[in-house]
Amino acid sequence: MGHHLELADRLARQLFRLIKTLERTKAQAAAARGEKLERACFGLLIELADRGPRRMTALADAVLTDPSTVSRQVAQLVDLGYVERQPDPDDGRASRLAATELGLAHLAQGRDRRNRMIDAVLADWTTEDREHLVRLIERFNDDFETHRPLMLAVEPARTRQETA
Repeated sequence: MGHHLELADRLARQLFRLIKTLERTKAQAAAARGEKLERACFGLLIELADRGPRRMTALADAVLTDPSTVSRQVAQLVDLGYVERQPDPDDGRASRLAATELGLAHLAQGRDRRNRMIDAVLADWTTEDREHLVRLIERFNDDFETHRPLMLAVEPARTRQETA
């Protein structure tokens, strides 16, 4: 394995470790708070809060999830009062989904908890190191998003060739 591939493997392992630790921590913290909202619903609420009301299909596309999953998650958000259905001004037969004031407040509380947790984790880091980490993660995310369509188009063909 070449040096770049070894570094890629180390990074992948650390990303996996980070994602698993975040998922476990969020689930345990939510259970301790008695939270009823499914963690996956947060992405939908964030999308609506950040980019405004939209139709269900556009929301599913934005969060890279299938419409049936989004429909179930939206139902939970509506039941909790975090999202509401509004008439679509462009099509009276359709509706749009929008974050409510209660949903925005819930999201703000979650962001505050998350930011305080990250700040505590980085308490011993210099401002320069924190800024450097943010720049590198932003660059990685931008590059990953840029390469994502190519990876989706290339990987299945390579997998088929490798198994033939």
